[in-house]
Order: sequence, then structure tokens, then C-alpha cells
Amino acid sequence: MERRRVKVYKKGIIVIPKEIREKLGIKEGDIIELIVNGDRISIEKPLTLLDLFGIDGDEALEIAKEIIKERRKEVEKEIRS
Repeated sequence: MERRRVKVYKKGIIVIPKEIREKLGIKEGDIIELIVNGDRISIEKPLTLLDLFGIDGDEALEIAKEIIKERRKEVEKEIRS
């Protein structure tokens, strides 16, 4: 287990060290999860569709976008009814 200390800046901002970001594949704009367990905080990079579908990730992403698009149409139709 690796431990690193980081400073908390104004508004609660922390910086994840470059080595850790690179190791975990975290880049600007990514979403990470904070898990609070008692008085401890863990940070995790959640799995994405790309992670789950591997090399078919691009195709899976397009399918997911289509599903979201269709669901939005359904919701709009329900709201208008």
C-alpha cells in the first residue's frame, strides 16, 4: 500500500501527485469517487463503460449514447403527456 500526504488548499482543493495520476490513468476532467468510511477518506477511479467493454469500448460508448438519447425522448414524451 502506498501512502502520500497532500495539502488541502482553499475550498478543499487537493492535488493528486502526478505519479499517482499516471499510474491510475487519471486525467483532467475525469470523475473520481470519494468514499467516506468513519473518519477515513478513500479516493477511487470508478470503472467506465470503456473499462468494462475493453477493446469494444468505442462501440459500447456509441451504444450508450444512443440509449441515453432514446431515454431522453421517452422522458420528454412522458412530460408532455
